Amino acid sequence: MPFSKLGLTPALLNGVKAMGYTDPTPIQLRAIPVVLGGGDLIGSAQTGTGKTAAFALPVLARLGKHEARGPRVLVLEPTRELAAQVETAFRDFGRFTDIRATVVHGGVGYGRQRSEISAGTDIVIATPGRLMDFLQEGTLRLDGVKILILDEVDRMLDMGFVKDVKKIIGRCPRERQTLFFSATVPPEIEEVARFALRNPARVEIGVARTVTQLITHAIYPVSMQKKFDLLVALLERTDFHSVLIFSRTKHGADKIARKLKAANHSVAVLHANRSQSQRVEALEGFKSGKYEVMVATDIAARGIDVAGVSHVINYDVPANPEDYVHRIGRTGRAQAVGDAFTLATPEQANDIRAIERFIGQKVPQLKLEGFNYHSAPSIGVAAPQRYVDPRRAQQQQRAPQGHGGGHHPRPAPGPSSQPAPHGHAHPARPKSGGLSRGTWHRR
Repeated sequence: MPFSKLGLTPALLNGVKAMGYTDPTPIQLRAIPVVLGGGDLIGSAQTGTGKTAAFALPVLARLGKHEARGPRVLVLEPTRELAAQVETAFRDFGRFTDIRATVVHGGVGYGRQRSEISAGTDIVIATPGRLMDFLQEGTLRLDGVKILILDEVDRMLDMGFVKDVKKIIGRCPRERQTLFFSATVPPEIEEVARFALRNPARVEIGVARTVTQLITHAIYPVSMQKKFDLLVALLERTDFHSVLIFSRTKHGADKIARKLKAANHSVAVLHANRSQSQRVEALEGFKSGKYEVMVATDIAARGIDVAGVSHVINYDVPANPEDYVHRIGRTGRAQAVGDAFTLATPEQANDIRAIERFIGQKVPQLKLEGFNYHSAPSIGVAAPQRYVDPRRAQQQQRAPQGHGGGHHPRPAPGPSSQPAPHGHAHPARPKSGGLSRGTWHRR
């Protein structure tokens, strides 16, 4: 079913067309009619499936024309990056309307945000901390809110915002439409949902805790001493478009970035200690291609929506299995395919097993052919195999048996329809020119 059949206004359909979208994703197809009908909703879907448009488009349709009396829509986001991106989405989809949206978050001064609120805005997209500041000083009132949207609710609760979220909900009118969107719906969210929603419809797309079929992922066992060398080798032998590298710590992210810059990579850094201007510049530079690599902490796992991220590399195994899904979900977005590598030391065997239990599948372990490991450490889950392109391995696994050939590890599910490896240069044919940025083969 095309967007034109969902009841959106002509102005919004023009905005959708200008964004380059043709058909709605499953979460959009099922959520948009519910929101247009005025009902409460709990929407759950894997990351990268279009949740923002699933609420932004019908909300814009319900608002109609601009009204200067105050915000009629409040969207709560857990991070500055998400707040900024959602505000951009509202502006893009509503470009042919006169609806006004204002983003409210910390890390920047209060002046411009106060001015936009005072001038009159239809939609406020906010992080809980800065919003509470404006509520306490009286700059912003929520008594005109008709639609309350809590986005990435599980992340907000993980970050300790539950008390502020309940206070904010309490300041909104009782007669309102409330929408929850989240990648997962753990019991804590059910508790808040009972407090905030009335007879919500439920839209669940995909299986909770799963990795999208568009992502091929693998583990590379390595000793701590050889981890950075393996990272460089993987980058050297991978034909990537852009790479997002995750570190557990801010200090670690800075250290990885410095060493990659010394190896002639163009690198951006994103973590909580960066100023807002630095964070904006890093994201914009990564989106535009100025930086081929971004090194980030988990603040970015649900805060980056960049088209064309071809590879995610977990330099550190995430502390929580759920974060594994969100990290690697930064690639394989909007129906594109992607690859994700995790560098794991022998001490992290339990962490890997926890991830596999969480996602309900084994993640293949690979060994990079020609790399000098000195010893080939095992992380205790399975003996690492010789390097095989993950997508090619799956094709061979699906082929009829009994025709000879060596054994290849079965990769985590990826689309079997891919005729060629995505983003990989075979290790036997390393890219010419070493690590010089000018010789990378871009897609």
